[in-house]
Amino acid sequence: MDRPGAPDLTIVGAGLLGLATAVRVSERWPGLRIVVVEKEDAIARHQSGHNSGVVHAGLYYAPGSLKALLCRAGAAALRERCERWSVPLVERGKLVVAVRESELPQLEKLERRGRENGIQGMTVLEPAEFREIEPSVLGVRALHVPETGVVDFKLVAARLADDLREHGVEFRFGTRILSVDATDTGVTLRTDRGDIRSAALVACAGLQSDRLAAAAGLAPEIRIVPFRGGYWTLRGGGAALVRGLIYPVPDPAFPFLGVHFTRGADDAVTAGPNAVPALAREGYRRTAVSPRDAADTLGWPGFARLARRYARTGTTEVWRELVKPAAIGEMQRYLPELRASDVVRGGSGIRAQAMTRDGSLVDDFVFGDGPSSLHVLNAPSPAATSCLAIGDHIADRAGARFGLGGSA
Repeated sequence: MDRPGAPDLTIVGAGLLGLATAVRVSERWPGLRIVVVEKEDAIARHQSGHNSGVVHAGLYYAPGSLKALLCRAGAAALRERCERWSVPLVERGKLVVAVRESELPQLEKLERRGRENGIQGMTVLEPAEFREIEPSVLGVRALHVPETGVVDFKLVAARLADDLREHGVEFRFGTRILSVDATDTGVTLRTDRGDIRSAALVACAGLQSDRLAAAAGLAPEIRIVPFRGGYWTLRGGGAALVRGLIYPVPDPAFPFLGVHFTRGADDAVTAGPNAVPALAREGYRRTAVSPRDAADTLGWPGFARLARRYARTGTTEVWRELVKPAAIGEMQRYLPELRASDVVRGGSGIRAQAMTRDGSLVDDFVFGDGPSSLHVLNAPSPAATSCLAIGDHIADRAGARFGLGGSA
């Protein structure tokens, strides 16, 4: 690629996926000119900096799916990288707890799926056994997943950014994209700080991914519908009830996990996040509303279909978000000794969830091709765990499509 004065590759988004992609590309092709464009004034300001810090083992994902494959590869790469950086990645282990006999078939299915995905060391435990791991948990049976860890993903992002600076990658923060001119010969980003021309574009735009893809000439049949996830913080005696990670058996009729507890890498204990529709893609307060974002969500035909499909469960989820005693009651199903006075509201995050027109939530990672561009169209959890493997996946595609560094 020989366009003097122009970057060979522009990457939009300085979250974990954009940073990891830039790292993988710069490692493969050290002479490449790379620019990372970010509308915020620093890295990891959205999903990458508002998650629970869990390094997933790959338990929940359909065998053979991109989620399953990239989660396993990404977790291994992340562990290796954190060791190199001296970033603490704590192997807490996770208990998936069945509190009712009716949940046992789903727990068994989850165990089978985990084994198909290559997870090592899983064991099904009876109450006397799992209380040796989590003494305060109530349930009829549990699946122990020792591979699950926790890490500070903000620190991971910071180390990725340090590596990029060492590779000579340029960052342009506070740069908002106004429009995109993408052709088969290159891409021009019109921004509020001038034009950026490059031979190729990789978009890791998270909550804005569908809009950027449309601006670049794609016609994605999905829309990003934001879901706000609120956390509760356990303190004092409540925090002491949780040693590692405690998860429910997922309800196959509901696309989100439900209440779960995490002791983070910093030893803080949280419950959540839950999942309620948000009326602002980047609004972390419960009262945040963006007229544009709300119109995009409510006007998407799939949203009404989803709302009808999950009306009862969704209403319960919103009720627990608004009413603390309702949230505490759900937590006490797993931790009966938990007291309301030991639970306070914590932070929140926004999940960028792709939805089809028929109201289905897209389950797997999705990538799209446009003129001189590649786009990450759906990257929900476990994207943070998988970031380095996703970066490899994008680097493979970019190298083949754009001939990076002279590759065919």
